[in-house]
Amino acid sequence: MEPLKEKLKTLPDSPGVYFHKNKTGEIIYVGKAAVLKNRVRQYFHHTKKDPKTAALVAEIADTDWIVVDTEMDALFLESEMIKRYKPKWNILLRDDKSVSYVRIDLKSQVPYVSITRIPQDDKARYIGPFYGKTAIQKSLRILRHIFPYYDKPYTGKKTLNTDLGLTPGIEVATDKEQAAKEYKQNLRKLILYLEGGRQKLIKQIEKEMNVASKAQNYELAAKLRNQLQSLQALRKKIVFSDKEFLDISSDQALKQLQMLLKSQHPALTKPPVRIEGYDVSHQSGTNAVASMVVFTNGVADRSEYRKFKIRQKNSQDDLASLEETITRRLKHSEWPYPDLVILDGGITQVNTVKDQLAEHNIAVIGRDKSGDHSRSAAVNIILADGTHHPLPSSSHIARLIARIDEEAHRFAITYHTLLKRKNMLK
Repeated sequence: MEPLKEKLKTLPDSPGVYFHKNKTGEIIYVGKAAVLKNRVRQYFHHTKKDPKTAALVAEIADTDWIVVDTEMDALFLESEMIKRYKPKWNILLRDDKSVSYVRIDLKSQVPYVSITRIPQDDKARYIGPFYGKTAIQKSLRILRHIFPYYDKPYTGKKTLNTDLGLTPGIEVATDKEQAAKEYKQNLRKLILYLEGGRQKLIKQIEKEMNVASKAQNYELAAKLRNQLQSLQALRKKIVFSDKEFLDISSDQALKQLQMLLKSQHPALTKPPVRIEGYDVSHQSGTNAVASMVVFTNGVADRSEYRKFKIRQKNSQDDLASLEETITRRLKHSEWPYPDLVILDGGITQVNTVKDQLAEHNIAVIGRDKSGDHSRSAAVNIILADGTHHPLPSSSHIARLIARIDEEAHRFAITYHTLLKRKNMLK
């Protein structure tokens, strides 16, 4: 324990996310802290602990951490890392009250924003999970000043929150229908922000502001300008920052991936920064879609996700659908090209697109799991030369690839289900 004691002396007075590891290097617990030095050292103080915490501490052989700018950065990074690693002690120490989702039902005439522990199958949007209800409540209170919302079912009555500017003011609006429409537009912006699309949102508001100004709608342009300025200040001071993404040097999975691939992809001279995962989904050849998910420095970058509706007639041909998807994606040079592409499938899928990707110096691998998209599925990497590399599910690479695959599959299924519902309503 002496090396760990010395390491703990270097903990900073900064917010961040910490990773407790056992003697084999497996991450067994992920946590967040407003002040890393204070929070992490608490585990090793000689004070009475509950039996579960004492058992966790007895298993800790090493601790690593990632420094971020703010407490809110730590909140969202912790959420992503727990999804990725599923550390056993997060599960053992956690109860339902510690996991929260933000719920927004955009299909409601006048939606409201709430926090819940258990998502329902009610077609509402659930953003999360977030670990620690207090932290997400604090974040929402801050964001409410930029995107006013109702936190209870709409009654049509004026309240103190109306006077404080914390509701969209439909209850006092002259044109209630237009006010309700604008409210839903603002809620979509709030959702985009919470899902990680900060930069995309800023660009969207800038565009809307310019359009309003050119149309001489100066009142709207002024509102959008104020919203933009508040968002930019918020990004710098309170909620999010570019450091939400992992420092590459701290991510063993990315370094291990580079070592595994460097013999076949000499252009991969450093750990992959941008990784794209692809999945094709259809039901008996109908509503075929493909998803593209993006992980930047090992963390889901949801603002960069893209979806494709397959255009070719034989949409049951998964290989042709994959080739179409990659062809269309590569035409979008305004999207940064990835360092690595991960495909749902084996050597057949890899061979289908490897030449296209090689033209842009993009590495590609497949993940063959025989239709099992769960994170407990065996992870078998297929390289471009056809070699297989089975990985233990506990390895850093396996957990990262399983997380990317899970996201690609979820995103494809979500889009496929949306198209299916639309077609049923025709």
